[in-house]
Amino acid sequence: MRKKITKKARNYEEDLLESLKQPKEAIAYLNAHLEDEEKDAEELFLMALRDVARAHGFGEIASRADLGRESLYKALSHEGNPRLTTLRSVLKALGLKLSVEPERKKAA
Repeated sequence: MRKKITKKARNYEEDLLESLKQPKEAIAYLNAHLEDEEKDAEELFLMALRDVARAHGFGEIASRADLGRESLYKALSHEGNPRLTTLRSVLKALGLKLSVEPERKKAA
């Protein structure tokens, strides 16, 4: 049974996807999820990446990443376990890249 999506929820989702078309917004959104240390952090990051890909069009991103559309859906699904090469390809298709930085020290 599908849940009925309210107009408010639909507007939030539409607004989110529209904002994720902007590189700065997409970067902040992905980084916020990447920094999450909760038990389900990996799943939440994939959800965030899926949202950004949806904002830009799954078909377009799959094509730019040289992936099949179904492969992209599968890689970014709740059960997805994408390889690093897949993540890098998707991010590159979005005009983004992975990077590593020193861990920030917490203020005492």
